[in-house]
Amino acid sequence: MMTPSKIAIFGEVLFDCFPTGEKVLGGAPFNIAWHLQALGDSPTFISKVGTDDLGKQIIKSALDWGLQADNIQLDPVHPTGQVSITVEDDEPHYLIMPDSAYDFIDKHLIRLPSPPDILYHGTLALRNNTSRQTFEALAKTSGAPLFLDVNLREPWWQKEETEQWLARATWVKLNIDELKTLGFSSKTVESDMRNFQAEFNLEQVIVTRGAQGTIVLTQENQFHQNTPSTLENFIDTVGAGDAFTAVYIHGLMSNWSIDKTLAAAQQFASQVIGIRGATSTDPAFYQRFIETL
Repeated sequence: MMTPSKIAIFGEVLFDCFPTGEKVLGGAPFNIAWHLQALGDSPTFISKVGTDDLGKQIIKSALDWGLQADNIQLDPVHPTGQVSITVEDDEPHYLIMPDSAYDFIDKHLIRLPSPPDILYHGTLALRNNTSRQTFEALAKTSGAPLFLDVNLREPWWQKEETEQWLARATWVKLNIDELKTLGFSSKTVESDMRNFQAEFNLEQVIVTRGAQGTIVLTQENQFHQNTPSTLENFIDTVGAGDAFTAVYIHGLMSNWSIDKTLAAAQQFASQVIGIRGATSTDPAFYQRFIETL
């Protein structure tokens, strides 16, 4: 068991709303915190929810799962975040509601038990000035290395601002389409990753490519690759990237080799593709994975 609260996760928690009428807890940072809690890492999750029924559900779900809710702030003005999801050709498409509670995270209400060893954030939660300034202050005061999870969701990102965060990150995870969207689109993914790493001076660049697997480039100019095995069960790809990221962060904190981390992260992402939504409330779902490590 690792020392609790050495991982801080900053960003959105919301409900993914499916065409069937299902509402499933989501938001990349929350999904990752949820998985890390199941893996025994006791992360500190920093976000904000409304005082509405959805916000109450989030607080209850977090506490029931063992996640500390001390840094999930309450907003009496703005609603809990929601995302309408439609699925086309097995790929999810997102309609993200503006002015949600997680856009207004208050820096004065954050209480970190100790400086984290890793501070995770995505790009979506920084779309609003309030949460962006809060994260700026948090990154500065904690001094923790940043794990940036690039989630380019139209129209909620700006290239110049994203590049500023890339330049401050230690590890960056993004998918192959996001790498191209950010302007790195030559003949090979390897040359694109080298150029990307050189431009932003990153310790590791992690590029996911769906069924083609994931490639990691280190500062030593070494490439590591892993391709997932054939899926036994496919429900949806919602949250597969978050599952991958959670295990990757767990591997970093556990000082695993990159190859072990990659294989485990890929394996867990494939497992999550076999359930509806991004997380499971069944401890046995996680125990099955933990037993394979």
